[in-house]
Amino acid sequence: MEITTELVEKLVKGQFPQWQNLKVYPVSKSGHDNRTFHLGDKMAVRLPSGKDYAAQAAKEIRWLPYLQEHLDYPISKPIAAGKPVSVYPFPWSVNQWIEGHTLLERPDIDQKEFAKELAAALKKLQAIDCSNGPKAGQHNFYRGGDLRVYHMETLDALKTLEDRLPVKRLRAIWDQCISQIYTGKNVWVHGDVAPGNILLQNNKFYGMIDFGILGTGDPSCDYAMAWTYFDSESRKIFLADLPCDMVDRARGWALWKALITYDDINTEVRQNARSTVDAILKEDTQRC
Repeated sequence: MEITTELVEKLVKGQFPQWQNLKVYPVSKSGHDNRTFHLGDKMAVRLPSGKDYAAQAAKEIRWLPYLQEHLDYPISKPIAAGKPVSVYPFPWSVNQWIEGHTLLERPDIDQKEFAKELAAALKKLQAIDCSNGPKAGQHNFYRGGDLRVYHMETLDALKTLEDRLPVKRLRAIWDQCISQIYTGKNVWVHGDVAPGNILLQNNKFYGMIDFGILGTGDPSCDYAMAWTYFDSESRKIFLADLPCDMVDRARGWALWKALITYDDINTEVRQNARSTVDAILKEDTQRC
């Protein structure tokens, strides 16, 4: 389904006429699972891009206000719930706009300091009571769940890449990553901790957005950014307080995603996948 400015204007006018005169225009970097549009200067409209992501809006509307009450940094905050209609058959939301630049827009930050800041922010999220929160499943592509759900997909990717990568080494790393099941308590999981979903102000961590694959369970998936973004020294800082089995599973989340997107049509995604695999191979002999 093509989600256009005109469609968003029609939805706003039909369901929230008090805002129909506000300007609607796309954000500069919209996500894959959801499309986001500015609504005036202080709000944003967020729409699932297809039926596979439709459950995300309802989940965000239910849980993000609760999480915001317990966090000392801003996160995406729905302020109105849009209903499915004939021209757009999925639930959608109007959110408070949070000022700031994404990490993607600030490549010159101090990675070591940022590693400490992000690790602390994740700990605060994990400390919030998650009783009755959504468990890992199809709704969030199993973030927080057992990484082995992607075992066959990973093996298929390795087979496809066997002429270009040291797949025996990578298979050994993968096997180590999935060798220990999480036995700790369930905690909140953002699910997509990535540069495009982290906000900065004054080159410091400020907030987080895009909680579409929010869930509860094993937080290891939220640490995959150790290999997809950080350099080797900052990676150690980011992972410093984690047990070895958690680090292994986090590495596994990064490796799985990198392997299945190694030849992605999107240049940025493809380049990040390849640098991630390189980072994992370089640290192989010095793993936790």
